[in-house]
Amino acid sequence: MAIIEQHATEFDTDFIVYSSTFCPYCVAAKRVLKQKGLSFEEINFDQEPDLRMAVVEQTNHRTVPVIIDNRNDAPVFIGGFDEMQSYFKAGN
Repeated sequence: MAIIEQHATEFDTDFIVYSSTFCPYCVAAKRVLKQKGLSFEEINFDQEPDLRMAVVEQTNHRTVPVIIDNRNDAPVFIGGFDEMQSYFKAGN
């Protein structure tokens, strides 16, 4: 099972946010999710560096945050902070 799918089944939250410690876009993404009343699990690559390559291989997204919508039957890779804002503007 791929790492994102594993985390999607492991965490009963609306979103999964892969982040790093000193990332202003990660802070902004978490703030937006909180303001919208959406739950999320944060997985910090600084604390779990082995996960970074697995997530990059699965998403082709090399920067943080990596945001996953976990509200549906299968997890949906959104992208980073900018993509998340567009995603919400589109009504998701």
